[in-house]
Amino acid sequence: MTQILLIEPDKLLSNSYSKALKSVGYEVDAAKGSQEAIYIADKIKPDVVILELQLISHSGIEFLYEFRSYPDWQDIPVLLHTNVPYVEIGDNWQYLNDLLGVKRYLYKPTTTLQDLIANVNQVFLNKNE
Repeated sequence: MTQILLIEPDKLLSNSYSKALKSVGYEVDAAKGSQEAIYIADKIKPDVVILELQLISHSGIEFLYEFRSYPDWQDIPVLLHTNVPYVEIGDNWQYLNDLLGVKRYLYKPTTTLQDLIANVNQVFLNKNE
C-alpha cells in the first residue's frame, strides 16, 4: 500500500486531507512540523510527501534540506500543497524541482480535494515509471 507523509500544521486541514486520501486507499501519516515529519519518515519510509511550506518551527524548505540529506530519502517525490503563492516561489521553482525533488506545486486556496488526490496519483505513477 502507498504510504504518504502529510506535513500540515493546521489540524482541521490535516484531518480533511488525510480522510480524503485514505478514502481512495492511501495510508497517511500526518505531522505538524518538520522534526515530527523526520521522525515519522524514519518509521514509515513514505512513498510520497505532501508538504506545506509554512511550518511552525522550521520552514518547509529547511525540512526539504534535512530530508534530502538522508540517502534513503533522495528519490521520494515531494508535492508542495501550500498557502505560499507561486509568484513568491517563482524563480526558485527550478531549484526546488531539480535539487530538492519537488514534483508538483498546488496552491491550497484553489486546490480541491479531488485535485489533491489526482496529483498524488500522478506523482506516484510517475515515480514508478
